[in-house]
Amino acid sequence: MTMPERPSPESILSPRDREILRDVISTFIVTGEPVSSRSVAKHRRHGVSSATIRNVMADLEDLGLLSQPHTSAGRVPTEEGYHYYIDSLMPNRRVSERERAVIDAELGAGGEGDRLMTAAGQLLSDLSHQIGIVLTPSIAETELKSISFVQLSGRKVLCIVVSSSGFIDNKLIETSAEISADELVRISNYLTEHYAGLTVRQIRDKLIALMAQERARVDQLLASAIELSRSAFDVEEGRDLVVQGTNSVLGLPELASLERVQRLLDTFADRAGLVQLLNQLMSGRGVRVLIGEDSDLTAELDFSLVATSYGVAGKPLGTLGVFGPKRMPYQRMIPLVNYFGERLSRALENAYSEPY
Repeated sequence: MTMPERPSPESILSPRDREILRDVISTFIVTGEPVSSRSVAKHRRHGVSSATIRNVMADLEDLGLLSQPHTSAGRVPTEEGYHYYIDSLMPNRRVSERERAVIDAELGAGGEGDRLMTAAGQLLSDLSHQIGIVLTPSIAETELKSISFVQLSGRKVLCIVVSSSGFIDNKLIETSAEISADELVRISNYLTEHYAGLTVRQIRDKLIALMAQERARVDQLLASAIELSRSAFDVEEGRDLVVQGTNSVLGLPELASLERVQRLLDTFADRAGLVQLLNQLMSGRGVRVLIGEDSDLTAELDFSLVATSYGVAGKPLGTLGVFGPKRMPYQRMIPLVNYFGERLSRALENAYSEPY
């Protein structure tokens, strides 16, 4: 049986209804306790009795915006109520000057892309008091800026791949025959000159095509370059996940039981689901908010995820966000995550323009 669709709250709620709903949700975010009509009436700005407020809250429950955990308890927001609050009722708030200064100082310090990822995850957690999460770029999708081969001993060579967004991948490879240091420099220069600006996947495709050509069998430099490159660019397709600040949420009422703490730890021990979800969010624009039943991951813990993508030159490279209980202060989290995405993108753009 198909259930009839509920009417849009915007079309049927009066200004007073919206103010009462805003009060209930903002109070619950602060206290974590079901909100009663008496507690809303104490605000004294609605100009109506506790009984009238109780009737409004019952109507809001019928609309699916509030729920009542127990018959004698007050009301708590539903996922639909949170989304309506975020879209229509939440006060606009900018990232504070102090927070902007801290973010700018940390992410503006430059450095390798990997350092920026770790710094972003830790700072997200520190400022939000939630779990900070950063999905790092896939090395196979990043563009090559330079590649260097350094002779270590005998046939062992260290390969250093630098991406255009500042990520550095070091790999120890072993060649079939010893290659001189001068030859390694020539190979490094050849590959950087011919393949800079291409992704690792594109480079591998081109090298496979080159292997079939006659020139690769008679040109010693090219043959050596292909041999080294096959090992250098044989990188993992997957993305890494930076998770910082799990301890910051352990003291919250939502994690008062050992069972829920264990579920949280299990979630981050097996990160495949989180990586998959963040991959899906990477293609979206702006800040995305997933609450409770919006996804399998948030439903498992009854948590929320506030996330946005970051990238270089308009190309998304990864996702970052905060993960925590549903009653997180969205008026702070959404602008904070949005600013982080913009600032991390700018930091990676700067890394792109720095010489290595």
